[in-house]
Amino acid sequence: MKLVDIYKTAVDFGIKNDPRGAKGVKEFLERSKKEHEALSGWEKKYYDKERLENPFSDTRILYGNPDTEVKVVAAGVDMEGPELLLLDRLREKGKRVDLCIAHHPEGRALAALADVMGLQADVWAKFGVPVNIGDALISERMAEIRRAFMPQNHQRPVQMARLLDLPYMCIHTPADNLVYSYLTKLLGKEKSKTLADVIELLLSEDEYRLAASLGMGPAITVGKKNSRAGTVMVDMTGGTEGPEAMVEKLAQAGVGTLVCMHMSDKARKEAEKQHVNVVVAGHIASDSIGINLFLDQLEKKGVKAFTISGVERFCRIKKPAKSSS
Repeated sequence: MKLVDIYKTAVDFGIKNDPRGAKGVKEFLERSKKEHEALSGWEKKYYDKERLENPFSDTRILYGNPDTEVKVVAAGVDMEGPELLLLDRLREKGKRVDLCIAHHPEGRALAALADVMGLQADVWAKFGVPVNIGDALISERMAEIRRAFMPQNHQRPVQMARLLDLPYMCIHTPADNLVYSYLTKLLGKEKSKTLADVIELLLSEDEYRLAASLGMGPAITVGKKNSRAGTVMVDMTGGTEGPEAMVEKLAQAGVGTLVCMHMSDKARKEAEKQHVNVVVAGHIASDSIGINLFLDQLEKKGVKAFTISGVERFCRIKKPAKSSS
């Protein structure tokens, strides 16, 4: 596959698994086009035109010729300076590495992380929170995240990739959408009566079992093992954690249990106050599922993959049964 085809595959699968649905994503892109048309001067000149086709501002080719032929990719959660140097060392030792795929965004994709957070309001709306309330809550949090990322050295690893001449990209929300969709289906197969049932379902996945064996498995942070789960909501996508104020609105809408990658202490205390159970599935293990699901798609197309930086490769591709003849 060419680098650009891997990028397009990420965007396509991100859209197919987006909580907003195809219609919601289309409406988002239409709003982006209207926003672009209304701009003038320097704002229009420096507008990120990829936003007109790609609804995920945190997913970009950071360095490399789009027509580069890719046969072997290295993927991980945080692929920064140390990982780039490691991959270059592996190349020196004869291992083929055509592309470095980071999950967490870098470069301009990190600078624009806040722009994907709006989809959280659409997730909340699925559970009964009025979308106008969701939009208001998430917009405040988006502004907070934009300010937080302003002083960061976004281009640091991108410059390293350029000097090492190592093609480099990041796939964030599309991978998070994949794990969101996967776990929503998993937890929806059979109604979880208790939080212990939720944990048991999570531990049916290789990534969570590995994390548990390393002391980082799924954990109940609000509630008890025998607490009744009620309506379970998977909170796994939308850039980064939303505002703690959303917990009250979800409780009022009838959500009984949140299954998330991670949760701040402020949000956890609010969940306790609102009597909403919380199961923290685990950040790196959850990210690993999304990455592995995407790598499955690349391997179907003939691209080989190996993983570092927190990810162990678990393949979910069903291999054809061997013939008995």
